[in-house]
Amino acid sequence: LRDEEEDVKYIPIIKEPAAEILARDFRTPQSTLVLKKEVEVDQVNAELADKREEFLQRMEAITQKRAEFERKEQANKERVLKFDRFIKENEAKRCRAIKKHQLEMKENRMKQRELQDLLKQFEVTKARQQKLQKRVSNCKVYEDYLTEVVDNLPENYLDYGVESLVMSIIQKYETHQSTNETLIINLTKLSDELEQQQHNLEAVHQEYDTSKLMMTSQLSQLRMECDEMKEKNKRMEQKINLHRGHFIHQSEEVGALLLAINNLAEQCHAKHYGILEEMSILTKLDMVKEFIMEKKTISQMAVHINSTTITGSSDQIQNKPGVTNWMKPQTNTPLVNSNKTIAQQKNRKKQTNSNAR
Repeated sequence: LRDEEEDVKYIPIIKEPAAEILARDFRTPQSTLVLKKEVEVDQVNAELADKREEFLQRMEAITQKRAEFERKEQANKERVLKFDRFIKENEAKRCRAIKKHQLEMKENRMKQRELQDLLKQFEVTKARQQKLQKRVSNCKVYEDYLTEVVDNLPENYLDYGVESLVMSIIQKYETHQSTNETLIINLTKLSDELEQQQHNLEAVHQEYDTSKLMMTSQLSQLRMECDEMKEKNKRMEQKINLHRGHFIHQSEEVGALLLAINNLAEQCHAKHYGILEEMSILTKLDMVKEFIMEKKTISQMAVHINSTTITGSSDQIQNKPGVTNWMKPQTNTPLVNSNKTIAQQKNRKKQTNSNAR
């Protein structure tokens, strides 16, 4: 049985892709490996171009959405202006209607006062008429008596001279009547002047009330405009503060991004790119990309070299006669060491990436 086991040739099962086998084999020509790496670089460049095209398409969509948003915002502003104009027109109509209503109410109150004054005057004149009628009725007796006396007087009663008693009474009556007429005329003039002054006073009061109403309405309108301007200023201040904070945040992000790119460029500087301070951002990114690709290829080649040395040593041990099974676990020590070196390289890459960020 032991001889049969020694005669058996173990065929290794290949589970790795052909690209890794070619890269791991020393007999593979370097031109093949370079072509393979160029293909990978072309794939990465194609993915980068696709991402750039996708980014441009998204930016174009964002610009279209922004233009649509600005158009809608302009339409909303025009609608708000029209609505504001409509509200102002309605407010002006309301103010005019209120003024007209107040003027009509004022005129109605004035007419009511005039009506009350006329009714009072009518009552006074009616009472005076009744009083005069009563007085006339009372004086009717004297009139009848005088007519009877005149009828009974002789025909030549006026020949007694100016110093007669009747003539003195008649003269007194005539003077009293003339003074009474002058007093009545003066009283009517004074009453007319008083009425005119009252009308003037009412007109002055009306003008004062209308001017006061107009001034109060103008004051209220100016207060409303002042409140609107204050609200508008508050909104503008809030908008300016919001834009200022957003701009500061964007500038901080851009500054941090530029600082990270400059740090990466300093760590990954290559001499054939020229002076670092004269490079553009895209040139620095290309240099960092080239540096990362070089490190990646170096790490892959190191892994392949370690794996080929391990497989070669294991094949030599298996082909030797008299090798027992207890020697097989010792061949796994280089694999452990290679895995440790790979893990250390990955940790170093992570640390460099974290420091660059």
